[in-house]
Amino acid sequence: MDVVLLGSGNVATHLGRALIASGHRIAQVYSRSLAGAKALADALGVAATDNLQAIATGADLYVISVTDGAIGDVASSLPPVTGIVVHTAGSIPMDALSGHAAHFGVLYPVQTFSKAVAVDFSSLPLAVEASDEATLTQLEALAASLSSRVFRCDSNQRLSLHVAAVFACNFVNHCYAIGDAILARHGLDFDLIRPLILETAAKVMAHRPDAVQTGPAVRNDTDTMRRHLALLADCPGLAQLYGTLSERIRPTP
Repeated sequence: MDVVLLGSGNVATHLGRALIASGHRIAQVYSRSLAGAKALADALGVAATDNLQAIATGADLYVISVTDGAIGDVASSLPPVTGIVVHTAGSIPMDALSGHAAHFGVLYPVQTFSKAVAVDFSSLPLAVEASDEATLTQLEALAASLSSRVFRCDSNQRLSLHVAAVFACNFVNHCYAIGDAILARHGLDFDLIRPLILETAAKVMAHRPDAVQTGPAVRNDTDTMRRHLALLADCPGLAQLYGTLSERIRPTP
C-alpha cells in the first residue's frame, strides 16, 4: 500500500518504520510542525509537508496519528482522498472519522511507544475496525503484514482495552514512581526492587493476575498493613491510596 502518515510523533514513527519494513511505501509525512514532519520524513526518505491541502490525494491509506483532541480537526481538514482514512487512538470512537472519508477505520497498536526504543511489531496486538466489510478486510490484510496478532475490535471494546491499559501500564508505572520516592526518603535505591518488579511481571505472562497476587492485603495481615500506614502517616494521600488498594485486594468473607 501507498501510505500517508498524518503525524510525526511516537506512533507515526514506529508505524512508518514497520510499514516500510513490511514492503509498504510511505508517500508523505504531514505534521502541523514542519520541523517534526521533516525529521520523520527524512528518516523514512520521503517528502514532508505542514499543509493538509498539499497532501497526496491518491494514496491507499491515510494514518492519523496525532493527539486525541486533534483527530477530528485533522480529519475534517483533509482534502477529498480516495484511500482509507484511519486513526490509531485507543479511546476515540471510529465515528470521529465519519463524514470525512468514504472508507475509514481504526488501526490501534496495543503498545506504549518511545521514539528511541525499538518495537517489534511481529507479535504486537493490532486492533482493527472499519466502516464496512470490504474496508475491514483491507485493514486486516495490512495489519497482518505487520503482526501475527490482529483482531477485530469495535469502538466500545477498544475503549475498554484502553482503560485496562491505563490501569495495567500508566497507573502501575506511577506506583513504581511512588515506590521510588518512598525508598529515596529512607536512603534506599530503586534498584533494590527492580528484580521484584521483573519477577511479578514474569508471573502475569503465564498466569491470571489474581492467581499470583501476593502481599499483606491478600493474606489479610492487618498488623503489617497497620505498620505500613504508620510509615505513611505524614503522606495522607499515599496512605489513602494504600488503604483503597488494600481493600480491593483483601479477600472478601
